[in-house]
Amino acid sequence: MLTVYSDDHHLHHGRCELIGGQLMPCFEMPSRADHVLARVRKQALGPVREPEDFGLEPIRRIHDAAYLEFFKGAWARWAELGQDGDLLPFTWPARTLRQVMPKSLHGQLGYYTFDGGAPITAGTWQAAYSAAQVALTAQAEIQRGAHSAFALCRPPGHHAASDLMGGYCYLNNAAIAAQAFLDQGLAKVAILDVDYHHGNGTQSIFYERSDVLFASIHGHPEAEFPFFLGYADELGEGAGKGFNFNYPLPAGSGWEHWSAALEQACGEIERYGADVVVVSLGVDTFKEDPISQFKLDSPDYLRMGERIARLGKPTLFVMEGGYAVEEIGINAVNVLEGFQNAQ
Repeated sequence: MLTVYSDDHHLHHGRCELIGGQLMPCFEMPSRADHVLARVRKQALGPVREPEDFGLEPIRRIHDAAYLEFFKGAWARWAELGQDGDLLPFTWPARTLRQVMPKSLHGQLGYYTFDGGAPITAGTWQAAYSAAQVALTAQAEIQRGAHSAFALCRPPGHHAASDLMGGYCYLNNAAIAAQAFLDQGLAKVAILDVDYHHGNGTQSIFYERSDVLFASIHGHPEAEFPFFLGYADELGEGAGKGFNFNYPLPAGSGWEHWSAALEQACGEIERYGADVVVVSLGVDTFKEDPISQFKLDSPDYLRMGERIARLGKPTLFVMEGGYAVEEIGINAVNVLEGFQNAQ
């Protein structure tokens, strides 16, 4: 299996995030991707290559042009103010406030974010842009006939909506790749999100569409980030009704309950008749993940990959979360090896 990877992810290294009432060192750090890459090479999973550059147009197919302009230029505006710390929001247009666009940098940052977990640094735009190119390059490999590919993206993407960043995510790599498949002639794409946290950005992007089925297994939003999306009764709207499936599970869920949800999600993908599957591969379902509450163990990820392989579809794996850094490489590559071995 080909792995696509860019060293540009090192350009994004936030100093802090707002979590648990404190400004804490970021759980989303460069060593995450470094550990996964090291494991890919140790296990001889397959070749590793740098991404091609497909430009901004495939990204614009998913993300709002004004949002992209803001994100690309935010750090320069911050630096012009004489600042060199992370750019983080401190106010948001909450339910009782107007959804208007201020002129100030801080006002616009609040408009385009939903939490304090997506710091912008000097290299964040380039890292996120390159992560999108990683996903597009792996997508192109499958479009050219490969049965599978792994996009080792960092920063992750599944919390990013068309004009909203948050949850460590800025550009939605999985959604960008899914749209590319459609733009290149496929009719139906399924996105399977196995990250502990609901892929709220991906859901919102495709919620009113029938050409992308979205299925997510995640911690129940009654108690888990992102809290305001990911309930089982969210089934899509308009043309998308019946093409969105959420499987929220309680804290402490292990493989027995998690795999039952996977079986249901795979059943929906099979009934849908997808041409290709995009897997938002988060491994923060691991029992020792510091910010998650599921109890999967490393061998479970092999079984996860085996079940996804039984779908019999070309499959693009896109790296998302996972914060037990020492084990992230083992768990992510176990999914990929399980998939390959089951073919």
